Amino acid sequence: MVKPSKPRGKRTPWSAVGLVSAIGVDISLCTVGGYYLGSWLKDQLGGSDLWVASGVLLGVLTGILSIIILINKVMGEADG
Repeated sequence: MVKPSKPRGKRTPWSAVGLVSAIGVDISLCTVGGYYLGSWLKDQLGGSDLWVASGVLLGVLTGILSIIILINKVMGEADG
């Protein structure tokens, strides 16, 4: 008799919703944090909007890196 295979990981629709929500919150918070960091640097070091743009860019890149780490962790858990 053949046993049914076990589902790999906890792949439910709610886990997918949670992952997508975490991605959205993560990129948003990192971008907003980068904006505030850039604004603070602008006030501290002198008045160029380049500081704000650099902060936002750093926030977006940090968010992307964080999302990559999150997805790799979730995919690793789902594999077994």
